[in-house]
Amino acid sequence: MLKLRLLTAAVLIPLMIWAIFGLTSSQFSLVLAGIALVGAWEWAGLITLTKIWMRLLYVVVIGLLIATILAVPLSDSGLRCLLFIAALWWVGALIWVLRYRGQSGLTSRDVVIGVVGGVVVLVPTWLGLSELHGYSGNGPQWLLYVMILIWCADSGAYFTGRRWGRNKLAPHVSPGKSWEGVYGALAITLLVSLVASKLFELSTADLIWFLPLSMITVLISIVGDLLESLFKRRAGVKDSGRILPGHGGVLDRIDSLTAAGPVFALGLSLFGVRG
Repeated sequence: MLKLRLLTAAVLIPLMIWAIFGLTSSQFSLVLAGIALVGAWEWAGLITLTKIWMRLLYVVVIGLLIATILAVPLSDSGLRCLLFIAALWWVGALIWVLRYRGQSGLTSRDVVIGVVGGVVVLVPTWLGLSELHGYSGNGPQWLLYVMILIWCADSGAYFTGRRWGRNKLAPHVSPGKSWEGVYGALAITLLVSLVASKLFELSTADLIWFLPLSMITVLISIVGDLLESLFKRRAGVKDSGRILPGHGGVLDRIDSLTAAGPVFALGLSLFGVRG
């Protein structure tokens, strides 16, 4: 299994880096749209829309929403509004995660929330990452920064949690995660963001917003990971899909990014870092 995971990663990582730096923002947005549609198919399964026509309908709805935004681009205020709604969703998701006590299955109310939630998760993720890539000058670098930040924070949380983890973060959702892991993730975040601030040539004054934004982005990315774990537990599945050998589904790989991307894009927009 480990060999298969490494082989898949060895293919995916260079492809993603090539896409980030080798494609135009319009082309990259279409690639992201394709990923979002696969994610929609998997999300539909997690919220127990098991019939093929239901899952296809959900994919079509997500696709139409993305196509509408492509056809009628959002204003700056409209963009911020949609990203802000996504941020509010993740606050609500945190409450849902903290209140979860190991229940299996989804009630009809949960399914309705899941249907709406998938829209609020997938469309802003596509929009936020597309916007980041399109920032003039160094948009691809901003996008790569968010991805590296999440990867490094996740690794920091894993190794810190294994070494010092005692206090469980959300034992009913993900027993392996601990508060010590969160602290390790934040420590790595501080280091990575300080290095990135030099590469982006940010001023000392810019650190006042850049460091907290990076910290908040990592914290919210943990909620993204936990929420997908919650849905998988309630749906009784190990992975969201099987499209990535050794890794499961697309959502299994981007769960943290679905929360982090929109929040970071909103932060940059609010602080005027936009082309």
